[in-house]
Amino acid sequence: MQRTIVQPPMAGEPALAELKHWLGISRPNDDATLAGLLDTSVTICEAFTGKAPLRQTVEEVIPLSDQWQELVSRPVIAVTAGAVISADGTRTDLLPLAETLEWRIGPSACVRLRRPSAEEALAVQLEVGIAPGWTSLPAPLRHGIIRLAAHHFRDREGKSGAVPPASVTALWRPWRDVRLG
Repeated sequence: MQRTIVQPPMAGEPALAELKHWLGISRPNDDATLAGLLDTSVTICEAFTGKAPLRQTVEEVIPLSDQWQELVSRPVIAVTAGAVISADGTRTDLLPLAETLEWRIGPSACVRLRRPSAEEALAVQLEVGIAPGWTSLPAPLRHGIIRLAAHHFRDREGKSGAVPPASVTALWRPWRDVRLG
């Protein structure tokens, strides 16, 4: 399985303003650095919880099968496109999508090709995320992202070690999606 981010999540200006307020920064000198730390913190939040906090578009490439296959990305909002991939890498779009691909969206999303194909793989494009934007992100996730970004900003010289504050994981733990093997 290969997962590619097609359209990354965007924390945007509201997140930057919240982080700057948290850190007591009023000038734009560090905006680029802070925006990068926010992006990294969103990615770490997704890795810890197993769920994309902010809306993004991803593509998953999975082996072709007529059986139900579970997708890695969570939570799936919509399946937006699909294609079969031949051995030489050529893609053929599945059109119309609803007639060629079957999907179930729940705690974990699954897909299945409706008709047999001799191709090698299936590429599925998905819209995933808990919230469409920063302001609608649940407070525990938002505060954990801010605290983690602030921690990394304050520890630019690496003096306090690589361990983030325990408050970050405490805020994210209820959102964690634990999967076996």
